[in-house]
Amino acid sequence: MAEPARPVARVQEPAQGVVRPDVGEQAPPRSAWWRFGGRSVGLRPRLTLVSTVVVALVSALLLWLGWLLVGGVARAVPSLPPGTTVRVGDVAVPAEQLQDAVGAAARADVLRAGLIAFPLLVVAAAVVSWVLVGRVLGPLHAVTATARRLTVESLDTRTGVRDARGEVAELAAGFDAMLDRLQAAFDAQRRFVANASHELRTPLSVLRTEVDVTLADPAADVTELRRMAEVVRQATRRADELIAGLLLLARTEGAELADVRPVDLAALAGPALTAVRADVAARGLRVQVRTAPAPTRGDPVLLERVAGNLLENAVRHNVTGGWVDVCTGVRDGFAELRVTSSGPMIPAERVPELFEPFRRGPVERTADTPGSGLGLSIVRAVVQAHGGIVRGEPVSGGGLTVTVRLPAG
Repeated sequence: MAEPARPVARVQEPAQGVVRPDVGEQAPPRSAWWRFGGRSVGLRPRLTLVSTVVVALVSALLLWLGWLLVGGVARAVPSLPPGTTVRVGDVAVPAEQLQDAVGAAARADVLRAGLIAFPLLVVAAAVVSWVLVGRVLGPLHAVTATARRLTVESLDTRTGVRDARGEVAELAAGFDAMLDRLQAAFDAQRRFVANASHELRTPLSVLRTEVDVTLADPAADVTELRRMAEVVRQATRRADELIAGLLLLARTEGAELADVRPVDLAALAGPALTAVRADVAARGLRVQVRTAPAPTRGDPVLLERVAGNLLENAVRHNVTGGWVDVCTGVRDGFAELRVTSSGPMIPAERVPELFEPFRRGPVERTADTPGSGLGLSIVRAVVQAHGGIVRGEPVSGGGLTVTVRLPAG
């Protein structure tokens, strides 16, 4: 006789994206002492409850100690001759039971007074704790409310906490300072995006205009086409320089250095001067180079870009027949590269602006103006990534001095 078919157990596989916990694995239990009705209890009720419980325990302890002390004092009552009667309250007590009667009566009075004072004291402690904790946590609620109201468009909002003291005041001040830094960072980002969009739109507009005008002219000859090609090449070169500068700036700002090795800033001055030699000759500039060993550690490619940008700016923003002075060396434990050049007058208060993206100084910008306004901002980003400092100073009579200081290797 054939055996009956056994049912085949089928295990249903979990759906994709669903994680099945291992057998015996349980979620860790959540602490529920601070939750009520599924919602967490605030800090003010918790602190009030803790302080009230502490006051209640201390009061109960004091009441118990008072009860014991009263009993001890009653036992110290002097004894009377046997057979006499003493009235304790409304009760006549034999002399032999005087100590016990006085102790019981005193303890009853203590308990009676304590049972009246105890709840009043606990209620008073709860009310006082609630008020004081509320005053202490008020600035924290202001900080929390400010954080909840914050958006990208309302970063100028501040907590407005003025009467706080101690750590709470420090917290509010630190939160406001953080908002100041965030607002400055967002404003700088907006300016950068707007300027980058404008700078990229300019060469694209030139390209589109030149192509449209040339194609619209049915009589355009080879000369016209060559002129259009020259304009397109210049606009393409400008867009390429701008994109390369933006990529380099994004790569160096807040990034870790990938290649760190010994570098001598004096060795970087030569290639940088060679790259601008044609422009130097065209403008008739006098170049003076005073190089001394300036060893440091960093990314050779980025540091070479620093020297190149400083020399390019010194030549491009110079005057015809001007001068350029390049100096390297070690000073106060820092490897130093200093580039000084003649040029137009620059107010001292405007020098820090030159290190912001797309700032070109007092030179009027034209379609033939070289550069993208990112040179000094790239210099600042690279120097900061190497743990150094860069500063600019106007030259008396016109021009600019830019000094780069890096930790000596």
